[in-house]
Amino acid sequence: MSQSIQSLKEKLTCTPVVMSPNWNLLFELMCDANDFVVGAVLGQKDGKHFHPIYFASKTLNAAQQKYMITKKDLMAVVFTFDKFQPYLILSKTIVYIDHSALGHLFKKQDAKPRLIRWILLLQEFNKEMKDKKGAKNVASSHLSWIENDETSDNSDVDDNFPGETLMEITTKDEPWFADFANYLAGDIIPKGMTY
Repeated sequence: MSQSIQSLKEKLTCTPVVMSPNWNLLFELMCDANDFVVGAVLGQKDGKHFHPIYFASKTLNAAQQKYMITKKDLMAVVFTFDKFQPYLILSKTIVYIDHSALGHLFKKQDAKPRLIRWILLLQEFNKEMKDKKGAKNVASSHLSWIENDETSDNSDVDDNFPGETLMEITTKDEPWFADFANYLAGDIIPKGMTY
């Protein structure tokens, strides 16, 4: 009994130590949403122990607070992948959510454009979704109940991941090498080119 009390004291007085990622292990995400906030934890499991890498939460704006809970949970997943994108882009990731109805949203035939955009963004990642009820999804569940005015903004979840933005920038204009290719392929000398 005294050993369990001592263990409880240690767990209550020690905060989890945030660790740097081990690129050889799978990443695990825990996301949760409530009426006002979305919360997320990025971490890795080494053996039996889960090691947190990053904690994040975001207060929802007035429009987002009106979403149905399944849409809020999907928004939490999108927020999480957006926030932790540099860690997750080329890594296998397990996502724990506490709302099993999210699987239905991925198969919905008559989805709204925002929902389709979110699903397409999530398809860029190598992920496996697992259901984990709130009682077991403690960290992200607690983060989703902390309302933080500093993280409150009136913007939607960013639908543009950096890869798409970079591709957009590079494909809008004529490629920089077009003049060289035209010269080499057809001896076409562009105006203003000198020898």
